[in-house]
Amino acid sequence: MKKTFANPYLLLTLTVLFWSGNMIVGRGLHGAVPPLALAFWRWTIALTLMLPFALPHLPSQWPQLRARWPTVVFLGLVGVGGYNTFAYIALQYTTATNATLLNSFTPIATIVLAFLILGRRLGRLEVLAVVLSFAGVMTIVSRGSIETLLGLSLNLGDLWMLLAVLTWGIYTVGLQRRPAGVDPMLLLAAFTLVGLLPLIPAYLWEIASGKTIAVSTASIAGILYTGIFPGFLGYVFYNAAVAAIGPNRGAQFIHLMPVFTTLLAAVFLGERPLWYHFAGIALVFSGILLATRGPGR
Repeated sequence: MKKTFANPYLLLTLTVLFWSGNMIVGRGLHGAVPPLALAFWRWTIALTLMLPFALPHLPSQWPQLRARWPTVVFLGLVGVGGYNTFAYIALQYTTATNATLLNSFTPIATIVLAFLILGRRLGRLEVLAVVLSFAGVMTIVSRGSIETLLGLSLNLGDLWMLLAVLTWGIYTVGLQRRPAGVDPMLLLAAFTLVGLLPLIPAYLWEIASGKTIAVSTASIAGILYTGIFPGFLGYVFYNAAVAAIGPNRGAQFIHLMPVFTTLLAAVFLGERPLWYHFAGIALVFSGILLATRGPGR
């Protein structure tokens, strides 16, 4: 079991499954749970789960954290405080379809940033992998119709989602410069604490403006889900996988989100997959297969 969960590709697949559920929950609760409240409680739950694993390492590894504190603060702000908060705000104004489409630009943004910041170039197979996977995403989102694709338009929520994509690309590339010699759980807890701190006054402002949680079984269950799975397990798995295979390959798995969203919608919403879903899924998996078989960077 331990060896199985050391497989970075399995970890990335599970991560994207959790994050696909996060998109559905975020959109489904947009009328009951304000975005800053969802982000705050998500990370509060996640941090609570991290601390028992992280704190035992703090006394011995505090010097490494303190020596690289600018990197820790920066990654915490963009990866924890930024991405999910921006995505939850986006889902207040845009559909899950638009958000998923725009989120699929994450691998491309990550590759560009990795080239600009780290000087990493793509091989031909990796370029083909990105093209195939992105074509699969577009097939699913457009429902196999160019008219549908051209009819998609940007709104305020879409702009927030593009900002989320940029912050996640920066976070993914920035993980390559994380402090060395720090336990992964301690480092993730540090990122989470940093990202949570600016959410506290933002959440209080949201409450003062009259936006509060409509408490129900569904809203509580949704908040718990975001904290445990995409918040805690998703980040643990993603950070470990990116450390093992690098940002370019890691970000490629984001293209699985519309695949899993389609499958989750079929299971929980009774939406029957159609031909374009299967065509898109085949393209996405073809791209990921090429990405994982290509030469490492």
